[in-house]
Amino acid sequence: MTLKLNMFALAMASAGLCFTAGIQAAPVTDGAATAPAGQTSTPQDDTSKTQKPEEKNTLAKSLSGITVTGYSNSVEKSIDYQRYADTIQNVITAADIGGLPDQSIADSLTHLPGVSAERIAGQASQINIRGLSGNFIQTTLDGREQPSTSGSNYIQFDQYPSELINMATVYKSSQASLITGGVGGTIGLQTANPLENSKDQSLNVDARGSYNGQAHDVTGARALGYRLSAAYQGKFLDNTLGVGLGMAQMYQPHVSEQFVGEASDGQKYTLANGQSAYLPQGIQLQQNGGEERRTGYMGTVVWKPTDELQLTGDGFFSKFKNESFGYGLRSQNFYGNNAQITNPVFSSLGTMIGGTVSSNPAGVGGNQFSNETTADNYTTVSNVFSGGLNLKWNHGPWHLDSDVSLSRAASHQINVDTTADPYTGLGSANPQLMPQSLTYMLHGRGIGTASFANPGAYTNLSDMALSRYGVYPYVYHDKMKAFRTSVKYDLPNNSWLSALEAGVYMNNHNYRADRSVYVYGSEWNTSPVAGQPPLTLNGSDAQTTCWKGTFGSFPCFLKLNGPAILAAHGITATPVKDWKNSWSEIQSGSVNEKTRDLFVMADIDAQLFGHQLTGNVGMRMSRQSQYSYGLQQVGNGAGVPIADGYGVISTDYAPIKVGKTYTDYLPSLNLIYHLTDNDQARFSAAKVLSRPPIDLMLAGAGSWISNGQYNVWGGTSPLLNPLRAQQYDLGYEHYFDDSSGALTAGVFFKHIDSFIQNVTYNNYNFAAAGITVPTDPTTGKPYLNGQYQTAYNAKGGNLRGLELGFSKTHFLPGIWSGLGVQANYSLTSSSVRNPTNLGGPTTYIGLPGLSRRVASGAVFYDNGPFSARVSANYRSSFVSDTQIAVNNQLVTFASETVYDFQTSYAITDQLSVVYQMLNIGNQPTRTYFGGNTSQTGTIQYFGRTSYLGLNFKM
Repeated sequence: MTLKLNMFALAMASAGLCFTAGIQAAPVTDGAATAPAGQTSTPQDDTSKTQKPEEKNTLAKSLSGITVTGYSNSVEKSIDYQRYADTIQNVITAADIGGLPDQSIADSLTHLPGVSAERIAGQASQINIRGLSGNFIQTTLDGREQPSTSGSNYIQFDQYPSELINMATVYKSSQASLITGGVGGTIGLQTANPLENSKDQSLNVDARGSYNGQAHDVTGARALGYRLSAAYQGKFLDNTLGVGLGMAQMYQPHVSEQFVGEASDGQKYTLANGQSAYLPQGIQLQQNGGEERRTGYMGTVVWKPTDELQLTGDGFFSKFKNESFGYGLRSQNFYGNNAQITNPVFSSLGTMIGGTVSSNPAGVGGNQFSNETTADNYTTVSNVFSGGLNLKWNHGPWHLDSDVSLSRAASHQINVDTTADPYTGLGSANPQLMPQSLTYMLHGRGIGTASFANPGAYTNLSDMALSRYGVYPYVYHDKMKAFRTSVKYDLPNNSWLSALEAGVYMNNHNYRADRSVYVYGSEWNTSPVAGQPPLTLNGSDAQTTCWKGTFGSFPCFLKLNGPAILAAHGITATPVKDWKNSWSEIQSGSVNEKTRDLFVMADIDAQLFGHQLTGNVGMRMSRQSQYSYGLQQVGNGAGVPIADGYGVISTDYAPIKVGKTYTDYLPSLNLIYHLTDNDQARFSAAKVLSRPPIDLMLAGAGSWISNGQYNVWGGTSPLLNPLRAQQYDLGYEHYFDDSSGALTAGVFFKHIDSFIQNVTYNNYNFAAAGITVPTDPTTGKPYLNGQYQTAYNAKGGNLRGLELGFSKTHFLPGIWSGLGVQANYSLTSSSVRNPTNLGGPTTYIGLPGLSRRVASGAVFYDNGPFSARVSANYRSSFVSDTQIAVNNQLVTFASETVYDFQTSYAITDQLSVVYQMLNIGNQPTRTYFGGNTSQTGTIQYFGRTSYLGLNFKM
């Protein structure tokens, strides 16, 4: 009996894969690959419209019994999901993720066409889809919108252990039933249903040790680490009750060595030789060590008392502690007339990229140039919880799916900046910075050079003293309470439509940012604070550390233990909100979002010109409410009494609530025209939106008075509009027999109405925006409207691209039948340009997240108990604002290619040995300013990591 394709897709979507924590592919006992069960030819007539529900259940049950027998079969399974989906999507299944697990889910996703990752601290974390950054991407876990630990909208995928995720789907086209938020795309992560496990009881344990050789070159880093995971699934009460439990733990060193060229301030300075030039702020040399610990848990209970009713309760929790201690040297304040510049070398933009920088003579210019010794602490502790209850009920043509959920995330980065400098007159009432000199040269996308005139001074405890110790924590809380339900009704006798579906979605989203501050002393001691002189050092709290390997030519430095140095002088650092640092109050606040969505959708199944046409058409109505609560600086005592963390009362600030409500109607259409049993064409069109980055909607704002005008600064706005877009896709797909491969090609076009940028409005009408203007005491009337420095929706632009994909297994005979290949390529362009003056003069660089070319490839081999894979991921240069700096900086990341190797061997049916090497070529992260490759941003090396371990299952 033939089956309707949409029913096949529904069955596949409900069918699970065997969940394992190390999800190791089961060995092939006969040396041949097993084709997916239930594979049928594409139906070309209407007989499937009379298919009985029992036959659908039988098909779903056969699919749930598929045995994954290697990487080849996981590829074939992913092809089936892609082939029978109504939307344009790509899938990675359990064997991809867990059989030979990548470092994180983000790494696994980069094997898909048009998907790339931004490597942060050496790990793939933020995902880009079709040239758009993570703020344009929606992410769900088991259909539930995920909160973020990033402090913005984008998800940090290294928070999600790959061992606990059963399947990941990237939706590139939209449909009415998808939760809004994915202008770039939607990533759906999915855990397993234990009732769909092929065994009644199963236990899987995976243990691997890791080694990173570069850790030997980095102070505070250990070379060894491990990954440990365990999972249990069981079926009880005649297969009506399923229980799934999983745990995954990772410990690994945090390792990086970096050379940093700092940005220009965009101003020209006249040098001593009369030349006019742009100057950078400085350079940095840093070792970054520490350790990373992540522990994840998941639990699922499924009760299915009848064939019609299923109740599921599940939860996921992950805690990630990323210790990151940066030690080294920072030469700062080349600009601002703080230093003498000799023998300068300039880039083509007229910005200095090399020369000698020396302290000003006494009485000339500023005196804030120094080769500082630094000790930074960027340790971050974050956690995510996502859980809920789900009900599915199927009765005849009726299908009900309801879900209630709670998801929350929290992130706390301590953010410590410690500096020490060489002084003369230490111990006296007026110590002075020692005259210093630096000769340096940037080498573009390579490591630069740097040498000091008196390198011994920077390890001499008699000369060095702690100038400043600053703590500036970032604390974020993100919480969602959501409910969704949908009702679907089958239309078995309709010649055009196979089903109608309608649903609602409600989400209450609360976000809070908390800032605080503690500062001892003054950087370079040029603005001495009474009672806070430079602090002397001792050998136990300031240890001489030297560079090794590639960085071995740089000067030695003192590894500072800032808290111990303060404690030796009877000082304890306790960060609080502080009116003296009013930004700690202004940048704290909350944003409340409410989403109320309705959708209707019709599944299409018809005959057109002798061929089957399937897909769906629908409309989603999305109503969004966004309001922020914060503090506005009104001045002149016109506010309300508010105490800071020290108990100091200020009346210059007033609580403020600002926001808006909007409604969008989002139509969508997905069509699949089945040319033959193995060939089909797709067309999709939709209007989509992403909510503004939530951190940019904080209401807090500072102010100043100038010439009788009231001016406001802040850089954020609760009045931002969402990021709206219209998108179109056209594609062709050819599938080889027995799901052994696919050849796909597609083009896409997006018109994005706006992008968010910073702007300064003059004579801004504050009252119309709900912002109170204080009274001018000289006139008795409100101050005149002045400047408003805020975020706004700048003009948008177009995004277009081409995606090609090829995969093939079993194309050679005999022992080589287990050989397979995968290759993906995408070409993307955009009309959008962003201005930047970080390279000196104003230049225009591309859309954040967009690499013009993205490619991935893999060669894999499965033969009986043996599996192996070599993979490569390439992305061309792209723009991002994740440059390491006090504030986020918009820089260009150079192109990169990352190679990985993975292999496993099944010693017995229960025991396998696994080996991996990740980042084989030790690919660095390299950035530069202004789109000019000679103006180095960050050159950062992380090392290669090897894993060796065992997987046990029963």
